[in-house]
Order: sequence, then structure tokens, then C-alpha cells
Amino acid sequence: MSLPLLLTLLAAALLVTWVVTVYNRLVRLRNQVRTAWADIDVQLIRRHDLVPQLVSAVGAYAGHERAVLETVTELRAQALAQTAPARLAHVEDQLEQAIGRLFALKEAYPDLKASENFAQLQRDLVEVEEHLQYARRFYNGAVRDHNDAIQRFPDLILAGPLGFKSAEFFEAGDAQRAAVKVELP
Repeated sequence: MSLPLLLTLLAAALLVTWVVTVYNRLVRLRNQVRTAWADIDVQLIRRHDLVPQLVSAVGAYAGHERAVLETVTELRAQALAQTAPARLAHVEDQLEQAIGRLFALKEAYPDLKASENFAQLQRDLVEVEEHLQYARRFYNGAVRDHNDAIQRFPDLILAGPLGFKSAEFFEAGDAQRAAVKVELP
């Protein structure tokens, strides 16, 4: 076997090894993004399952607060219909604000404030929100790693032709970005 032929075979073997390695890494990162999105979806489903119970509990004590109850119900339906992370983040931000208004009603209704069912729903929702925040951070980290990999040279040479596309971040809405206001006595 001649030296040029041997060098050509070695170069071809290295090229094939590089292509396989890059492809497998990109697939792993894409799957990590999909898994992280599924984790967010699970938490959102948990939140969405709590909303009707919360609306029902508030409605039992504050039935004439229809506007707030209808807003929460409508936003829940919109959130269930969304699939794109950017649009879903916007709707979820609005839902979070509306749920906050729903919780604010407890101050005006002492019976609601004293309700153990309402208190348990509030605790459950806080737990879901904590899990959701963790899932969002994990998802955005997975998106960052994925997007970095497909935009980095020399991997970008293969990423586009192999069908790898940038993933969307799940961005915080305006309410989540707003500074917390502290009122001093």
C-alpha cells in the first residue's frame, strides 16, 4: 500500500469519525432541549390543573369577582393552546399576573383567607412555581448549550445541512423582570 493511499484513508477515517462525533453530540443536545421542554410542560400542566380548583374556591367566597375569575380561566385556555416557547412564556406571564390578582382577593374576603382548601391550593401553586422556575432554568441552559454547539466552528459546517436549528429560549415576562417593590412603614 502506498503512502499517499494510506494518508488518504487515514484522513477519510478521521473525517468520518469527526462527522459521527459531531452528529451524535448535536443529537444529544437536541434531545436534552426536548427533555427539558417536557419538564416545563409537566409543571405547566400541574399549574393548569390547579387553576380550575383555585377559581372554584375563590368563586365560592367571592362569586361577584367574575372579571378576575373569567380572566384566569381564559388565560389558562390560551396557555393550553400554545406550543411555541416565546408565545407560551407571554401567556404564562399574563396567567401568573392574573393568579396573583386572584390571590389578592383573599384580603377582601376573610372567609376565603380562612379556608383551608384555598390555603392548600396556594401552597400547591407555590410548589409548582418553584419547580417551574427550576425547569425553566434547566431548559434555557439546554437551549444555550444546543445553540452554542450548532453555531460554533467547525460544527456549524455540519449542523445546518444535517437539519439542526436554533431552539427558542423560554424568556421571563415583564412581570417576572419587574423589580420587587418594598413598602416601608
